[in-house]
Amino acid sequence: MTELSPTDESAAAQPSPDWPLDSQPEVVHQALAPLKALPAVSVAEHEAVYNDLHDQLRAALDADPAISDSAISDPSDGGA
Repeated sequence: MTELSPTDESAAAQPSPDWPLDSQPEVVHQALAPLKALPAVSVAEHEAVYNDLHDQLRAALDADPAISDSAISDPSDGGA
């Protein structure tokens, strides 16, 4: 039978502390920033931090990628 799980179980249980931030959009960097301070935040406040993170990431996913600050034109100038 083929072994599906790694033979070194301890290696699989260790999360990677490295986030691939170089390839993430700025909105993701901004949303993840509060997580750096999470160890100093009381456990009772963790839910609020994660809810805010979720809301920011959801808004980024729902945003129209064709619209950015530089792509928005003034409708009074004929869209040019």
